[in-house]
Amino acid sequence: MRSRARDSRPDDRGPTPGAAHATAGGRPARAPAGEGPSKSQRKREMLALQELGESLLPLADDRLQRLPISPELIDAVRAAREIRAHEGRRRQLQYVGRLMRDIDADALRAALVDETREHRVATAVMHAAERWRERILADDQVLRNWLEQYPETRESIEPLVPRARRELAAAGPGRAYRELFRKLRDRLA
Repeated sequence: MRSRARDSRPDDRGPTPGAAHATAGGRPARAPAGEGPSKSQRKREMLALQELGESLLPLADDRLQRLPISPELIDAVRAAREIRAHEGRRRQLQYVGRLMRDIDADALRAALVDETREHRVATAVMHAAERWRERILADDQVLRNWLEQYPETRESIEPLVPRARRELAAAGPGRAYRELFRKLRDRLA
């Protein structure tokens, strides 16, 4: 049995490793300021990068090429699209997240916002051109309204309308129908 005197003596072995960062319960305390982010914070940042990388998966290849990312990351995103097995896809997404560490995430987020905005505008213009085409083919008054609004298109649009109407009546949408759409879209863009 130990004596009480021995237990009350000061420990002459010095502080234990990590004691400066330990709490009374033996758990590590928060890292002092200046030592960098905590492990939890680093993990949250890595997961955020992985989610940002995952948001690249639905983008078409031409849209990916316009983003400020490396060719290696583009290849990893393409590969992730093809993987159907759950575990393989999860690991590939982790790899995408790891590659994301080497890029400027804020610049990528800004580029994605710009790219998405441009894509939405282009889609809206396309839908507007489709609506105009359908209305022009259905009613001559709409054609007159268009030509009043955009008189510079008279030479290119006016001859296409009767041809597109004939195509629709005969066999469905044809070349003039598609060309009319392109002319309308180009003017609206």
